[in-house]
Amino acid sequence: MKFGRTLSPAMEGGNLTGIVDLGAKIRPGSRLLGLDIGAKTIGLALSDAGLSVATPLKTIRRRRFREDLARLQSVIAERDVGGLVIGLPINMDGSEGPRCQSVRQFAKNIDEKVDLPTGFWDERLSTAAVTRTLLEADVSRKRRGEVIDKMAAAYILQGALDRLHEATRD
Repeated sequence: MKFGRTLSPAMEGGNLTGIVDLGAKIRPGSRLLGLDIGAKTIGLALSDAGLSVATPLKTIRRRRFREDLARLQSVIAERDVGGLVIGLPINMDGSEGPRCQSVRQFAKNIDEKVDLPTGFWDERLSTAAVTRTLLEADVSRKRRGEVIDKMAAAYILQGALDRLHEATRD
């Protein structure tokens, strides 16, 4: 089973697209913003302008959608974001459960308000991988709680960036 694979948008219309197509749709020199959307927080990560490296940015404590959107729009404007990569929490058996439906709905709501190409990336095991890395680095439980979401967003975004680079070599 291959994790971190590109996912089809499974929605019609708007700016939702596959990861490989995302690279062709963003403005040259702009960045990608990775999102790890949870029930209580949204982890954010930002790519460099060359679309090679993902860096953890911040964690937003979720409130109402309108407030979440305003904070995302602020980051998008401040950081010259040209596209979004949203982690999709696929079940280990490949099926989509209620969390996936929630993330897809959030993405659809963003798509209606923000004119940016958006792709999904399979985020299975991203939090586990980041947690393992933080444990190996002997990061305290408190500090792990502070950084886990933005680091998971970076892990998700890095997977998508790596796939974009593979596609340009093919």
